[in-house]
Amino acid sequence: MMNIRKSFSAKLNLAVLLLAIPIFTGALGVLFYQSRLMIKREAMGRANSMLDDAMQHLSRNLMVIETGTDANCWLVVDDLRPEALKNLSHYIVRMNGHIDGCSISLEPDIFPEYGRFFSAYSIREGDSITTVIEKPYDYFQKIWYKNARELGKPCWVSFYDEADSLDVTLNGMIASYCRPIYDASHRFIGIISTDLTIEHLYRIVLEEKAYPNSYFMLVDKEGNYFVHPDSTRITQSAFSYADPMEQADLIALGHEMTSGRQGNMSVVVDGVPSYVCYRPVRGTTWSLAMVCPYDEVLRGYYRLTYIVLPILAIGLFIILLQCHRSVTHSIHPLNQLLAKAQTIASGNMEVHIPHSDREDAVGRLQNSFGSMLRALQFHMGSVRYITDQARRRNEELEHATRLAKEAEHQKTVFIQNVTHQIRTPLNVIMGFAQVLSDMVTASGTTLVESMPKSELKDIADTMNHHTKVLSRMVLMLYDSSDTGRNDELHSHKHDMVPCNDVVHEAIGYINMHYPDLPIKFQTDVDDDFCIETNRLYLMRSLRELLYNAGKYSDGEHVSISITHTDTTVRFIVEDRGKGISQADHDLMFKFFAKVDDLSEGLGLGLPLAKRHVQTLGGDLILDETFTDGCRFIIELPLTATPEDPLNCG
Repeated sequence: MMNIRKSFSAKLNLAVLLLAIPIFTGALGVLFYQSRLMIKREAMGRANSMLDDAMQHLSRNLMVIETGTDANCWLVVDDLRPEALKNLSHYIVRMNGHIDGCSISLEPDIFPEYGRFFSAYSIREGDSITTVIEKPYDYFQKIWYKNARELGKPCWVSFYDEADSLDVTLNGMIASYCRPIYDASHRFIGIISTDLTIEHLYRIVLEEKAYPNSYFMLVDKEGNYFVHPDSTRITQSAFSYADPMEQADLIALGHEMTSGRQGNMSVVVDGVPSYVCYRPVRGTTWSLAMVCPYDEVLRGYYRLTYIVLPILAIGLFIILLQCHRSVTHSIHPLNQLLAKAQTIASGNMEVHIPHSDREDAVGRLQNSFGSMLRALQFHMGSVRYITDQARRRNEELEHATRLAKEAEHQKTVFIQNVTHQIRTPLNVIMGFAQVLSDMVTASGTTLVESMPKSELKDIADTMNHHTKVLSRMVLMLYDSSDTGRNDELHSHKHDMVPCNDVVHEAIGYINMHYPDLPIKFQTDVDDDFCIETNRLYLMRSLRELLYNAGKYSDGEHVSISITHTDTTVRFIVEDRGKGISQADHDLMFKFFAKVDDLSEGLGLGLPLAKRHVQTLGGDLILDETFTDGCRFIIELPLTATPEDPLNCG
């Protein structure tokens, strides 16, 4: 909401949308509503048309049966003999493929030799026709005989013919056309009836359907089904399946059909909302109805819905897009000018406002603002140039001052460290020298002979140790100096160096400093395996790593191993001491940097070792995956493969 209040383009967009969207939606809604009515009328018209077609088809078949019966009725009176009636029944069925059975039943005692009852009956069974004179049974009370006799005119009836003891029957629901027979004196003598099985009738009705799930049903004047896709409902009343409280529409449909009316209704049939159109069958008391589920009747409407909704969404999107593009294009110069004005207000003068060819107020405003900006940029550029020059000089002076202070501080710390590290062994040597000097008496005799040999050995070992410490420090200082660096560059000589031999020599050197320290050595190469390198630099690097391992280990677990690949050889020095913390990994290879200021050393050992190894074309790295102490790896290149190794010979 705040964005709409602040944005002129948003307000203009909203105004146009509030005008365009209702018009578009209303027009599309009216079109959709009218289309729905047209589709519904068309669908219902199609259903009624299909019902009319089915009704005509049914009526034609019934008319054929009526015609076939009426045309042969006079033959009964013309030749009233049992054998002739039997032949006539057979003839009517044989000559009319629409008829499934024909019976000629006479009044009592017409043929005394047959007793009270006489009925000739023929039925169609597949491709054959069976004709018999039926066994005596009381057919006078059957609906097909009784109705026609009482009415005195032809009629259609439906009844259920169950299999019984008679010779032949059409088992199941039967529609029968019954015609009274009168003799020349207009005396009623019997009934001729032609039968049509409901299965046959159902096939006639269902030859065409309006929709895949639509179906026909046929009820008599009592409301009983005698054509229905659910065979269990045959002979059942349509009213017996409807709850008067909840299915009043279905009850109303039943009354409409049994009353002989025609029309259509919206009814819920078996839980499915449906459209039902119904017609009375001409010449009968039956009513034919077609039930069409609304989902199928209105399928075109639903399909239209699926089309209209995307059209509505796409149309709204296009309206929104075009509205946004039109408004944005119209106020784009103002937005650009506003953005550049805000940039200038924030202190950034590096903005370019182009010249506008528009002659309206927006164009004149843009050109005036551009002229003002160029004047400001000229003056601000001069001030910025002077300021940048002054700032650059100040930064250079500040950087030089910081470097000088750091160099001065580093020099002071280094001198103090060197003084401390050298003074300690010198004091020890001078102290023991003074002790030995004081042991010589003024008469020139010595008291040394009176001292125990072990004590003299301890004094000598201590002086020897500190002498080596001084020698090691002086060598490191020389290596780190410019003179030592130049000598290194000019005397970089490679020899054929046996790997195992140089490791043994380095271990011997460390044992001189730490005689009680066990060093485990493991190698994967033979004693004559050599590499082409500088022995002195390799020796110094190995000594430094072993020296540090002996100094910082637990005094028991120090090891060195040699492995190789096709192109390199590795010297791995490992100890189980306190290790180096992650925070100190960046300092350990820097010159004059010490992790512990109170520890022995000048901060040159590891940096010099790494520099020596890099001079030899390899590298010295710390294995950070090893957490039980320290593990350093020297990796150097080979000049021959293991299959054809260099050897010392």
